[in-house]
Amino acid sequence: MDDDTLAEDLRQVIGRLVRAARAADTMPPGEAAILGHLDRGGPRTTAELAHLRGVTHQAAAKSVKELLGDDLVRAEPHPHDGRKLLLHITDRGRARLQRERAQRAGWLDAAIRDTLSPEERRRLRECVPLLARLTDRMTPFRQ
Repeated sequence: MDDDTLAEDLRQVIGRLVRAARAADTMPPGEAAILGHLDRGGPRTTAELAHLRGVTHQAAAKSVKELLGDDLVRAEPHPHDGRKLLLHITDRGRARLQRERAQRAGWLDAAIRDTLSPEERRRLRECVPLLARLTDRMTPFRQ
């Protein structure tokens, strides 16, 4: 298998894995993504969240509105620009995000145990640092 084929095969299979894992989610993917960004990166504006997600401001604003209505995020005036609101994840939002993450991880753990032999699980475990290095290398291209 040449490198071009490897790259395309990896792109396809990781995409399918991510979509399958998201099928276990109980909240819309846009809302879960926003909670994740706020949890990992701290407070952000709607415009910043839209940029990070690669969606329109209107799409991010719609998700933010739902999250605000469910008390999963809270808004406060931006300290340096009174025209903007700074969004924070709430304790309730963090708990909801942790449940989503645990559900995804549980689904994936069950799939790994049910599908792979102990030797295959060992080999998969060895791939995780390699995939992390690839992700770290590619991350600047998305920002």
